[in-house]
Amino acid sequence: MSALPLLSLPVGMYGATPKNRPMQGQREKLEEAGPMIPPVPAILLTVNGIGGNPPEISVVWTFVVNGKPPQIGISVGDEHVAMGMIKKHKSFVLNVPTAAMIEQFDRVDMSSSKVADKFGMSGLTKGKAQSVNAPVVEEAPIHVECRVSHELRVPPMRTVFIADVTATTVLPNVCDENGRLIVDNIDFFGMTAGSGEFYTMGEKVGYIGKSVGRDDIKY
Repeated sequence: MSALPLLSLPVGMYGATPKNRPMQGQREKLEEAGPMIPPVPAILLTVNGIGGNPPEISVVWTFVVNGKPPQIGISVGDEHVAMGMIKKHKSFVLNVPTAAMIEQFDRVDMSSSKVADKFGMSGLTKGKAQSVNAPVVEEAPIHVECRVSHELRVPPMRTVFIADVTATTVLPNVCDENGRLIVDNIDFFGMTAGSGEFYTMGEKVGYIGKSVGRDDIKY
């Protein structure tokens, strides 16, 4: 008996549910091109202030550069008050928020171009990093402490900073005894680039290395 084409399989076979069934038809070119690559990490960056200004909390584009050695990249717009602070101090912290912090997250994001006491405005608790001279958001379950190693100007209005991760600290029950993230224990969320919405992680559908029988890869 010949195999049926995947698109004609009944719903539920081979995971072909309405949500993940392969799509077909004429591809449409959108009128406005955009970096539609969901999901995007939702991260709160914290950095010390300059010239008497308070420490800053900003929302910036964030991406992993390398796992070993651990390196992180951020893209900061000219309008962000954090730009000059990062350039001066060469260190910052990436605070991973939870879904319970979405209102504070959005309030901070909508104030990224304004100089203000964002800790006071958002009600988030200021703490101190362990390995770099920078503040942290105490409510965040994960702190990724970073020191800038490279800087790249990207016209017309962005600067990309590459940073070495100098320390990663977590609250209890975030990781197991081997330092592996326990995703089910934390209500993480991300942004869907292309719709500007926030979504939590949802169900686990696989893992890195599954196709070759590995289950030890974290990054």
